Amino acid sequence: MTDIDARAARGRALAALVVASALNIPFGTIYAFSVFLRPMEQQLGVSRTEMSVVFGCATVALAVGMNLLPMLARRIDGSVLIAAAGALGALGIMIVSQAQGFWLLLAGYGVLFGLGGGLSFTAVQQCVNQAMPRPSGLANGYVVSTYPIGAMIGAPVFSATLLLWGIGPTLWLLAAALLSAGLAGAWLYRRAGLTLLSQSASRTPPAPVSLTDPAFTRLFAVFFLAASAGMLVLGQAAAMLHAYGAGPAMAAGATTLITGVIAASRLAGGGLVDHWQMRTVSIGANLCAAAGALLVTLWPTPLSALIALSMLGAGYGLMSGSSAGYLPRLWPRDLFATLAARLYVAWCLAAICLPVLAGWLFDLTGGYRAAVLVAAAGNLTGAWLACGIARTPARS
Repeated sequence: MTDIDARAARGRALAALVVASALNIPFGTIYAFSVFLRPMEQQLGVSRTEMSVVFGCATVALAVGMNLLPMLARRIDGSVLIAAAGALGALGIMIVSQAQGFWLLLAGYGVLFGLGGGLSFTAVQQCVNQAMPRPSGLANGYVVSTYPIGAMIGAPVFSATLLLWGIGPTLWLLAAALLSAGLAGAWLYRRAGLTLLSQSASRTPPAPVSLTDPAFTRLFAVFFLAASAGMLVLGQAAAMLHAYGAGPAMAAGATTLITGVIAASRLAGGGLVDHWQMRTVSIGANLCAAAGALLVTLWPTPLSALIALSMLGAGYGLMSGSSAGYLPRLWPRDLFATLAARLYVAWCLAAICLPVLAGWLFDLTGGYRAAVLVAAAGNLTGAWLACGIARTPARS
């Protein structure tokens, strides 16, 4: 490769990372959903269980969008897909701004916003892996970290705008950001000459990986258990801190801190898998989360809850970043979008199971102790299963 070719390759890789940032950061505000819990419950008259169902449906739609992307990428230009993803998300949020009850909230946030996020998330991950000269766990860790970065930015912004302007203007601000991100990302994608599939894969798709592949099913199970605790934190962090006695200011600030921890741990997880075995990172991630859950169970105070939720988030973040970096080391990069979409089905199931269960347990008991104990049991099981994850091939 000549110097000119090398510079062009670096330019494409940088452009792909910029596109990923532009799309994922506004869609990543889904992780700041907990900021909207109490205002929407009060304004729309919905219960905590119903709000948990909306969040769970949004993750289902995300998973659907992720699994649609590999099929659509063979028929539709990537720039069109990126623009459409931003437009879908913006339309969903505009519908939410006009909602007067549960069903419009479910349709706008739980379906359209989630679907747009799923399409964009897998598209930009595939785009980055095609642009990189060789598989990079660090780059993949960065891409998945942009979602919690979006929540880290969104939580304080939403808290401030909710206080100053109310729900309606806050939602219109988010819709404008999503639409602008989709259009800007599509323009840069085309200008930089990026692609979602290699030329050979466009002509002849690579052989698919079986869903019963032992390496993939083991990773799927461990990811599900780590993500269950992580999605509980991401979906209900502010509400959980309120339940443990934190004030509104601490709850809002802690949401930003926790999402920052998740962003940093996703980046770290991707970097670690470049140098350490995936099983080692996975065991450490699940043990970190389990320790946090046991901490707040034994010492239920606002400060311990903040530390514990950060540890739960860190465990999930490490698992998420390392998984994204692990996939292109075992399978061809043209299969990345398909494999990532299948893996994120585990993320979707995790968002439905434990957060919805936690919402129901909260309505039943008025607290989160039982849900946290369930999360601890899941993480300990995940650490045990992680011992059997296939070895990562040596870095070339």
